[in-house]
Amino acid sequence: MFCLEHVKEYNKGYSFTTAPSSPEVARYQREATTGGRATVGTRVTEATEIPMPFTVRSGTAKALNARKTAAQRQAQKADLQVRKLKVLEARAFETLGVSQGATPEEIKARYKEKLKMHHPDANEGNRTSEDELRASIEAYKILKLNGFC
Repeated sequence: MFCLEHVKEYNKGYSFTTAPSSPEVARYQREATTGGRATVGTRVTEATEIPMPFTVRSGTAKALNARKTAAQRQAQKADLQVRKLKVLEARAFETLGVSQGATPEEIKARYKEKLKMHHPDANEGNRTSEDELRASIEAYKILKLNGFC
């Protein structure tokens, strides 16, 4: 066994990690990528377009979608976004007297118009149009809750 002083002296001269210098590391990494083999080939400087699949229908979704243009994809997404109205929503549009494709501004304008028309103060206290006022308010609530305005 060594005494403590001799161990310290021995350890000073010994490198526990044999870390190579950075040029040696870089050379090793370059050689490791090719496995030490010579490489021959051409460099690609620009990205090339992906070739279109055959024009014959293969039936796979990937092949069919690859043939679609961007405009066709956007049109298909728009068709999916248009959904069938629920019964209460359709009735709400009918109550307010606006088309189903009406903009939020049109819906709000028609709602305000109906409120002014059927409000008891505008009808000199006549309660006959009170039911229509309630129906208009409910219709607007339904359309607002479902994101139409």
